[in-house]
Amino acid sequence: MTTVTLYGRPGCHLCDDAREALDRVRLRAPFRIEEIDITADDVLHARYLERIPVIAVDGEELFDYVVDEDALQRRILYRGHR
Repeated sequence: MTTVTLYGRPGCHLCDDAREALDRVRLRAPFRIEEIDITADDVLHARYLERIPVIAVDGEELFDYVVDEDALQRRILYRGHR
């Protein structure tokens, strides 16, 4: 099953918006969600602070700030048919 990772931090309204978008896409294209709090790791915090939320699909970063729901759905469905 595809894993979608949301890199974010508590109190980030864009991260909340991204989580809602992921929930909507997951209704149409099943995947596992992994959330990573960047404030728990200094390296991740430095890497992502100015870009969050960052969305990765199976480790490949695809979106910063905003989730393109249609593109994410296509990507997940395509990966599922490989």
